[in-house]
Amino acid sequence: MNPAVLRRALTGMAAAWLMTSPAFAQSKPDTRLDKVSFGTNWVAEAEHGGFFQAVADGTYKKYGLDVTIVPGGPNSNNRMLLIAGKLDFFMSANTLQSFDAVTNKVPLVTVAAVFQKDPQVFLTHPEVKISKLEDLKPLTLLVSKEGVASYFQWLKSEYGFSESRVKPYTFNSQPFIVNKQSAMQGYVTSEPYAVEKAAGFKPNVVLLADYGFNAYSTLIETRTEVVDKKPDLVQRFVDASMIGWYNYLYGDNAPGNAMIKKLNPEMTDELLKYSIAKMKEYGIVDSGDTLKDGIGAMNDARVASFFDKMVRAGVVRRDIDYRQAYTLRFINKAVGRDLRPKN
Repeated sequence: MNPAVLRRALTGMAAAWLMTSPAFAQSKPDTRLDKVSFGTNWVAEAEHGGFFQAVADGTYKKYGLDVTIVPGGPNSNNRMLLIAGKLDFFMSANTLQSFDAVTNKVPLVTVAAVFQKDPQVFLTHPEVKISKLEDLKPLTLLVSKEGVASYFQWLKSEYGFSESRVKPYTFNSQPFIVNKQSAMQGYVTSEPYAVEKAAGFKPNVVLLADYGFNAYSTLIETRTEVVDKKPDLVQRFVDASMIGWYNYLYGDNAPGNAMIKKLNPEMTDELLKYSIAKMKEYGIVDSGDTLKDGIGAMNDARVASFFDKMVRAGVVRRDIDYRQAYTLRFINKAVGRDLRPKN
């Protein structure tokens, strides 16, 4: 036989054997996995870490899911893609967006809340002594347009703050750094770090959640039709995501961080470490009801409380049925709670 023909015959026989071998079967894509797309609301960062962890360490696959994470950013609108049916799940900012969906009759529903505390803070210079929230009133308050329309209305109604003290925050910390009599909005997991790096001082931090701004934050949102038609898929996605968050906070989060840095090359190990530490320190993810019910927990009383505050602040309408904004069907089951360190 021609040596070339013989090689091709042997190669074919080997390929046929390989295709029937157990090793080959394990290496093929598992068509039994349900494909799921999840859109975040910003570029990849530690504040999304549990979701990336669940992809990177195989947790989603263990739950029969092939999850693709679609990062958000300044030029994307993943929530619109969810509404249009292009995504299966979306990372919504906070409970106000859930109320807004009901107000505008958008068929979306929140199925879990990853952040028990909204990470919204005000930063002040170290020389400014802050013992209570009202101590911010004499300062120039740097607040974004979105902030003025949301949490600042709560500051006005609950604490008597005045918009006359507000100046626009453009997500540039320089005006704050040069004005010692100012306070700047931010997230506890990022802006204090950025200011310290840029200005060389450690700012004071006032977390609004500690003063009654009790919104849930970093929510998992989906369309009502997905909940109605694919409840098992929703349950598996929620459960696996919560386990991802336990692993990210308390386990080996190197896989999740590697994925974050690949998708966001500007992210540094130092900032990732800082953000994770602050999420733990302030109980952003794991505190309060999660200690019993597990990460992702929500309850009716707290949603009702926040709704009433937003009504008083004039942010949402009293006549909407806010209970349509969320469901407790998939949470409060303590899934993954055993992964929390015992001490």
